[in-house]
Amino acid sequence: MQSMVFALLVAFLAVLAMGPFVIEKLRRLNFGATERNYGLETHNKKTGTPIMGGIMILAALALAALVFSPAQTRWSLMLPAVLFALGFGGIGFLDDFIKAVRKRPEGLSAKQKIALQVLLSLAAALFCYFSPYVGSKIYIPFTDIQWDLGIWYIPFAVFTIVATTNSVNLMDGVDGLLSTVTMIVMVALGLVALFAQSAGVDAQAAGAMSVLCAATAGACLGFLRFNAYPARVFMGDTGSFGLGGAYVMASLLLRQPLLILVMGVMYVAERLSAILQILSIKYRHRRLLRMAPLHHHFEMSGVSERKIVLLFALITIAACAVGLLSTTL
Repeated sequence: MQSMVFALLVAFLAVLAMGPFVIEKLRRLNFGATERNYGLETHNKKTGTPIMGGIMILAALALAALVFSPAQTRWSLMLPAVLFALGFGGIGFLDDFIKAVRKRPEGLSAKQKIALQVLLSLAAALFCYFSPYVGSKIYIPFTDIQWDLGIWYIPFAVFTIVATTNSVNLMDGVDGLLSTVTMIVMVALGLVALFAQSAGVDAQAAGAMSVLCAATAGACLGFLRFNAYPARVFMGDTGSFGLGGAYVMASLLLRQPLLILVMGVMYVAERLSAILQILSIKYRHRRLLRMAPLHHHFEMSGVSERKIVLLFALITIAACAVGLLSTTL
């Protein structure tokens, strides 16, 4: 518990300390957002706001996670988890760089992103599969059943990683939204890890992941100082992919990937809203929502950004409470 608190505080303070310098540096480098014309007039004023602020989040969580990680799993478990999170952040950084420097709002093509994500996800899945801390078993929420997927764990993990990181990325469209939701989710997942450690269930992996979750939550909290409405900086794909990577790696290493469907319900809702919108337009020739993903639908309906963040946060808190209950029954 003490390591979790220290990791959260250090990550939080590290982002606060880096913020003014990094934001100013991004401004001088002219790494500003180039808003695509989605029809949201409120987003026009965001053009020029520095992006790539996610480098602060990733640097802070990596520092705090490694420093306060249990010594026995620092190099065998925490370091790989952090490296995979940074790897996904690196994909996002490349995307942001193309947007900011080359002024191409679309960034990497969808095929390029998926190809890079699948390769990195395959490496992460293989690591989990062969790790003595993880293997091929996953927990089924609300039960004491461990489901052994065997070799099928690898494609399952690849799908889970790619789907989760892209769903988390999709939520980064309203000031402070992704930081707030991810902070809540990571605190809850950290508690799951703490409960598991206290119960002696996968204690070594749980001890390490409780620190990673706390460090990520602290970094998100610190970033809100600069990203809450009106945002002074955006995390960009650097941050959103990195956060998605940290979240999904912690879930997999805790052998709780199915909890993503519960605690990460708003990530799932964002992705489903986009999929259903596409299907509705294709087969019904009409929009299901005013705009996808879901947070843009609320914006188009006249809901303020602050209220959207509050709504998503409240739903996430309730979902995380259900998730915590599912692991303690």
